Amino acid sequence: MVTVLDHDIQGDCVQAQKGRPRGFCTDTALAAALRVFWTKGYEGASISDLTEAMGITRPSMYAAFGNKESLFRHALDLYEREKLDYIGRALAAPTARGVAERMMRGGIETQTSDCAAKGCLSVISSLPCGDDAQAIREEVIARRASSHAAMLARFERAQAEGDFGADIAPDDLIHYLFAVLQGLAVQASAGVPREQLARTVDFTLDIWPTR
Repeated sequence: MVTVLDHDIQGDCVQAQKGRPRGFCTDTALAAALRVFWTKGYEGASISDLTEAMGITRPSMYAAFGNKESLFRHALDLYEREKLDYIGRALAAPTARGVAERMMRGGIETQTSDCAAKGCLSVISSLPCGDDAQAIREEVIARRASSHAAMLARFERAQAEGDFGADIAPDDLIHYLFAVLQGLAVQASAGVPREQLARTVDFTLDIWPTR
């Protein structure tokens, strides 16, 4: 569900500091690219936006990360590893309701952080309409499917343990939770205050079908 950076990108900051010809820290540059994608989405982020934020030239960007599509995939890996680490903790919750609460509150914390752009990168970048962005849309959808599979396994176990009744399909409950999570992300992106988002979480937990 959570991917990691390719081996040739990881640790390159240290190697560059030791005198590699590249002459810049790829970790720092990638973090800057992530902020641009997170703020503007895949289609909205131009090559000029990216290279300016990364502090490098276009040839350096292409040499280190490949084209824009490849750069976005590296940025998405970083986003999953650093910004979605709460998902693993959520899946470890003792009940399905606990999983849902950790997912929602973790999402709000990430999406409204003062040190990051607002909203969810995967939501922002799964809505492009241009033909050039179709591969990115498919990439985001595929990663979301991986998350869905992990959630389904957890909720099926929760149902077997009696967390909610046999009349509720685990898959339907997950789709409901994901709809809430995506709605929270879109609202966070639109600037809805954290306090209001938290009340939405409280309401969702109040109606959660716990036995």
